[in-house]
Amino acid sequence: MEAGIVGLPNVGKSTLFNALTSAGIASENYPFCTIEPNVGAVPVPDPRLETIQSFIKTQKVIPAILQLVDIAGIVRGASEGEGLGNQFLTHIRNVDAILHVVRCFDDPDIIHVEGSVDPIRDIETIDTELMLADLQSVEQQIHKAQKNARTGDKDAKRKVEILQECHDRLAAGTPVRGLVYDDPASAKILRELQLLTSKSVLYIANVEEDDLLGEGELVKRVRERAAAEQGEVVAVCARLEAELSELDEADRAEMLESVGLTEPALASLARAAYKLLGLQSYFTAGEKEVRAWTIPVGATAPQAAGVIHTDFEKGFIRCETYSVDDLVALHTEKAIREAGKMRVEGKAYVMRDGDVCHFLFN
Repeated sequence: MEAGIVGLPNVGKSTLFNALTSAGIASENYPFCTIEPNVGAVPVPDPRLETIQSFIKTQKVIPAILQLVDIAGIVRGASEGEGLGNQFLTHIRNVDAILHVVRCFDDPDIIHVEGSVDPIRDIETIDTELMLADLQSVEQQIHKAQKNARTGDKDAKRKVEILQECHDRLAAGTPVRGLVYDDPASAKILRELQLLTSKSVLYIANVEEDDLLGEGELVKRVRERAAAEQGEVVAVCARLEAELSELDEADRAEMLESVGLTEPALASLARAAYKLLGLQSYFTAGEKEVRAWTIPVGATAPQAAGVIHTDFEKGFIRCETYSVDDLVALHTEKAIREAGKMRVEGKAYVMRDGDVCHFLFN
């Protein structure tokens, strides 16, 4: 699962990406790798890992990982080939959600491509380019779908209907992400269209150091916009986060305290992005490692086991699980078992966020 970072040029997008992927919010035990120049793996901070390790001593603590793609800056006219044009479209189509960086600071030394700072105008510029690109895609796909529908193919007929609904929304200047189908077949068709504006969006308000909590007027306007879309906003000072990412743990803690923060804003950003993608974590704990595993919300126990190894899913027998709260209350797995808190779950069990699991398999 990937999230793509988008935004106009000079909004702090690349600074933010570099700070996130520097692994500055991770401890030395966190695995980190840069996959390509514009793709990075980011640890998702989770205090439950430290809680588990305080009771089950292990050699390593391994967090969940979020994959980010730094997409080239989008400019007005990009859907018509301006700037990097189709290159950014391809990258956005391949991600599962969008992190939209919006400039909410004024700095005469950093020129804004539009000549002034206006976050709502900037959001609308990006949305317009994505909608225009989607409109082109829908118009291209609808002719082929109509041809297939004439043969009596029911799926093709439904696809034509969905494409027409998408076309009507886009032509009216409305993103596709507000279009939701309850029946799985229609939802699958919409998903397979890979429309840019169908993806969930998290707004990242890039603020100045004197507005770290995002209480300024520019951020308020972004929050109002996000609320109207049932979206969320995370305020981040990319410049400060870049500095924090280069410090060792002691200096980082001192700097955070000096600016009134308890953790880097990138930590809350990583968690918000993880949630946006519809992901959750479960844990395994043993002598070698305590580890968070990433699964979609709604995953069953066999599917969760398959994340560790495909053979675990194929040969799944049952799952023994308990909560982190059980561990805090009773201190050991032995005590959890004796207290009857160790649950035995079968193939139909739907995983809960924060389950601590042992899988039994053939």
